[in-house]
Amino acid sequence: MLILISDAFDPGLPGKLQKYGEVTDDKGRLADAEVVLVRSKTKVTREYIDSAPHLKMVIRGGVGLDNVDLEYAKEKGIIVHNTAAASSIAVGELAFAMMIAMPNHLSRADVSMHEGKWLKKELKRTELYGKTLGVLGMGRIGTEIGKRAKAFGMKVLAYDPFIKSSEIAEMKTDLKELLGASDYVSLNMPLTDDTRGMINKDTLTLCKDGAYMINTGRGKCVIEEDVANALKGGRLAGYATDVWYSDPPESSPLMDAPNVLMAPHIGASTRENLLRIGEIIDQLLGEYVRKQ
Repeated sequence: MLILISDAFDPGLPGKLQKYGEVTDDKGRLADAEVVLVRSKTKVTREYIDSAPHLKMVIRGGVGLDNVDLEYAKEKGIIVHNTAAASSIAVGELAFAMMIAMPNHLSRADVSMHEGKWLKKELKRTELYGKTLGVLGMGRIGTEIGKRAKAFGMKVLAYDPFIKSSEIAEMKTDLKELLGASDYVSLNMPLTDDTRGMINKDTLTLCKDGAYMINTGRGKCVIEEDVANALKGGRLAGYATDVWYSDPPESSPLMDAPNVLMAPHIGASTRENLLRIGEIIDQLLGEYVRKQ
């Protein structure tokens, strides 16, 4: 069995998987691969699958499967997995770090100090304590963010059509009610037909004036131009994002918008998370081999 590692994983992963067969990172050998390991960079399209006649399983290291043509994979009898359970803490911590950084103006404070400026009077901070966090998507990552918000003394609301109750958050069935009550909004939804462009000029008008928004879910869940306009008009006080329409982003209106905190899709890129991803891949491959 040939296992192709198509994207960046923990350096120790190839050695861990050698017990199952030959392991390579040579993408030129796709046609011979039985198992392909991807993250977000590799797009497992119909054309990609047709280029891999021996492909039996795809494992996506991370959350979501929007870079895999699931229908065509199913048609071809290809098993598809992700490692969603591994990334919750890593992504949750980044989202919360962004939520702390924005009202404390940490990015601007650091840059200004390097420029020799002293903005003690200009940088007016606000606290998370006593504020309300609205979580859109109360899965594993949303739950981790909610736990941290509770520890900071925040009230946590959540909206998720697939989850009826939560020990962490007060569940809301009305998106308008959640947005109108939230000082901070954390986006943690997968990209689906229902969530694509979910944050747009209409839903942004429902937000509290001066709310902050954090997106560590999927870039295409927001209309970037509408978010940029909301920032320029003051409807949003800040927008932090680790996810984009493409990696890297091309001509994004967010690049020139005020009060945007940007990261290059590093949410799942902790050393600890890469190790957890490797452990799950090892388990999935072990189960696959035992069934052969």
